Amino acid sequence: MPLMSRLIRQHTEIGPEDEEYLVRLVAEWHLLADLSFSDLVLWVPDVDPNIFWAVAQTRPSTGPTALEDDVAGDEVGYQPEHGVPEAYLTGEQVETSENKLQAGIPVDVHAVPIHRDGRVLAVIERHTNQMGVRAPGALEDNYLEMAEVLTSMVAHGEYPTGAHTDPVLSPRVGDGVFRLDRNRNVRYATPNAITALRRLGLESYPEDEHLPSLLRDLAEAAGGTAPPDEAYRTSEVAEVEVSAGTVSIRLRLVPLRDGNGTDELIVLCRDITEINRRERQLVTKDATIREIHHRVKNNLQTVAALLRMQARRSPEARAALTEAMSRVAAIAVVHETLSQSFDETVAFDDVADRVLQMVGAVATSHDHPEGVIARREGSFGMVPAQVATSLSLVVTELCQNAIEHGLSGAGGGQVTVRPSAGDGALEVEVVDDGVGLPEDFLLASSKSLGLSIVSTLMADLGGTFELTNNPDGPGSLARICLPLARD
Repeated sequence: MPLMSRLIRQHTEIGPEDEEYLVRLVAEWHLLADLSFSDLVLWVPDVDPNIFWAVAQTRPSTGPTALEDDVAGDEVGYQPEHGVPEAYLTGEQVETSENKLQAGIPVDVHAVPIHRDGRVLAVIERHTNQMGVRAPGALEDNYLEMAEVLTSMVAHGEYPTGAHTDPVLSPRVGDGVFRLDRNRNVRYATPNAITALRRLGLESYPEDEHLPSLLRDLAEAAGGTAPPDEAYRTSEVAEVEVSAGTVSIRLRLVPLRDGNGTDELIVLCRDITEINRRERQLVTKDATIREIHHRVKNNLQTVAALLRMQARRSPEARAALTEAMSRVAAIAVVHETLSQSFDETVAFDDVADRVLQMVGAVATSHDHPEGVIARREGSFGMVPAQVATSLSLVVTELCQNAIEHGLSGAGGGQVTVRPSAGDGALEVEVVDDGVGLPEDFLLASSKSLGLSIVSTLMADLGGTFELTNNPDGPGSLARICLPLARD
């Protein structure tokens, strides 16, 4: 459980819905931290309202930190000079210091109460390192002005709303920022934002330009697409994309509204052209890999069919050819599964069931006319794709060995495969109800090709293999154990 949720549940009376809201706030508060050049700390009240717990902390990417140490997990009691209790009790923002020294650094601290459903739920503390504040300029002034409005929205429970931040695609402050007025004209644009527009084809500075129209014109000129004007009137956070030629820009739209009549829009922008190009490459490569698996499967099935035909024509070599056919068919099953999915893991129960059906059918049609039942008890779960082929061969060999050496004569029998997955490992037992192993059997000195294959594959997978008589009944028991967490 994450530290934040654990602290909330251990020390507070905050319910699940309020906890979910605070978790969402922490996931999105990077915008406030970057615009205010401040570290943020989230404080929640203990069951004892005189005690508060720091449950989350973030640092700005736009300036130096004001807090050298992590404070998440710390507690504070009621202190007159501490702004958190005062902000919580009064419901008002509190400036607790002016250039107070923290570890020798002058820091301004503001406590902001978070209102929700008519009550104060928690308090955000803003710590601003005054030594690291850059000389006042257009960027700094605009950032701080937007931060004040956003702080008011956070205090009144009006942020965050709408689209969640995508950790891979969503723009951040450092990628580029537009500040739009109520008419959605550009009031300010950071250098990175202007660079993004130039990649779309802009040649002049966009100040006072109507950004929705500007982006639409740039996109249409290059045969691309842009969102309609209505998208910039959103009442919640939203994300849209603009494309022009081969260039793609992702926009995150954050409404700025407060009780003083502010109606602006923060537009974070990020050039995702390279990300999209790599995604297209991955899709192409995945499709190629799937096609390779499909063709390998077809070729293996052809080989298995040829071996089956040869086994019918050559009775003296039937046993060896049948074993070879089973091995090839087992590998083909895995390749068929991989050809149908982009996943890096395989639902191995389906693979195992097909292998067991094949092994039982082959045994019944050749040496055991009374029938051999091969079945599974338990689940393999999801198995890494790079393990699946080897595991299918291991299961095939163990089942064939149990049928060939354990189920004597022409009578029938049963082979049971019992997988058990957990704690990053997979254990599989293969049990038969046959005659069992000879008293002098030693796995290390066995001449069986199948058992040699199993031993080699398990060594390659970093697993273990043992073969003994079944302690709970007739027959033998083979047990393998292998790690599923692959480096």
